[in-house]
Amino acid sequence: MDTGVTAFMILSVSLVMLMTPGLAFFYGGLAGKRNILGIMMQTFVSLGITTIMWVAIGYSLCFSGGPGGIIGNFDLAFLRNIPFDQMYSGNGKFPTYTFIAYQMMFAIITPALITGAFVNRITFKAYLIFLVVWQLFVYYPFVHMVWGGGILSEWGVLDFAGGIVVHATAGFAALASIIYVGKRRDTKSPPNSIPLVAIGTGLLWFGWYGFNAGSELDVDANTTLAFLNTDIAASFAAITWLIIEWIKTGKPKFVGLLTGAVAGLATITPAAGFVPVWAAMLIGIAAGAVCFLAVALKNKLGWDDALDVWGVHGIGGTLGTILLGVFASATVSSQSGLLEGNVAFFVKEVAAVAIAAIYAFVFTYLMLALINFITKVKVTEKDEEIGLDEALHGERAYDEGAL
Repeated sequence: MDTGVTAFMILSVSLVMLMTPGLAFFYGGLAGKRNILGIMMQTFVSLGITTIMWVAIGYSLCFSGGPGGIIGNFDLAFLRNIPFDQMYSGNGKFPTYTFIAYQMMFAIITPALITGAFVNRITFKAYLIFLVVWQLFVYYPFVHMVWGGGILSEWGVLDFAGGIVVHATAGFAALASIIYVGKRRDTKSPPNSIPLVAIGTGLLWFGWYGFNAGSELDVDANTTLAFLNTDIAASFAAITWLIIEWIKTGKPKFVGLLTGAVAGLATITPAAGFVPVWAAMLIGIAAGAVCFLAVALKNKLGWDDALDVWGVHGIGGTLGTILLGVFASATVSSQSGLLEGNVAFFVKEVAAVAIAAIYAFVFTYLMLALINFITKVKVTEKDEEIGLDEALHGERAYDEGAL
């Protein structure tokens, strides 16, 4: 065991775990004052339920079975046949249990990303079913296919830290969700606490270093590259979004700056350890501009994606995967992209992210329709008017009169 690498991976696990509370603060601040706890509850509950699922069957379905295929098997269910002192087979430098915990943190935050789209519209019972079924039939298969030695991995598809597996699937599932549940009664509800959004963004940005740099699963030059590229893309995207919105509205918007940073983080995720620094700058600029335009298109089309999950994560993850196909460089990794003459790799990346987005969209829409037969998916108009904090949870984020 390499104690340095092991310590780094344990730190990365902790950083990615911190992203889930960070996401709760980010979404909680953006939500209306009567729906703060409802959206935060949906995020935090994934820490518990997803952990149970991951230990029971999730890790096994993602990382067992032979090469190829769409999903694993139950050979490693409940982590059986995995001694606590077994080393991770990828490089033998840290315990397998650390890898299990690291991947579990990705599983926890991915479905939680979707919740920002349908804030104030989904019943808690329906969400719990959604949380379980979506992981089983969307997240687990794509983890296996891309990271677990499945069919997309054999095809040569790369995804450094989750552009396809995390952001594209969650973002397009969010789009399907908002189309299914429809609009809120009050679509102009302002953020209840922009400082809370800032705290959430800071935690997400901080945690993203573990998300991306940790995905190297080692401590080497590419770990540092992924770390630096993460910060560069976030910064360039934040300033790009700020400038575009400033020109459009005449005022520099703090929420826009924060949203742009998250867009940059999502977009660099699939490419962080595969592209040089100059490419991360261009990816950040593209993220700020394209995700801003995606949100504007969403508004024009009347899609009530309350917290812009599709525009930021769905489009960001898709864009980042495509740009990985363009900018991947043999100077920093084993893969070259379109700019270095590798057309085949570019086509594979585009096809893979398209498959993920389309499948996640279609399955999520059909799943919500089926869940609606079991329990109502959308809250009543009365509950929506009262606010889900009070109507569903019997709690309030602030004392009466505080806001």
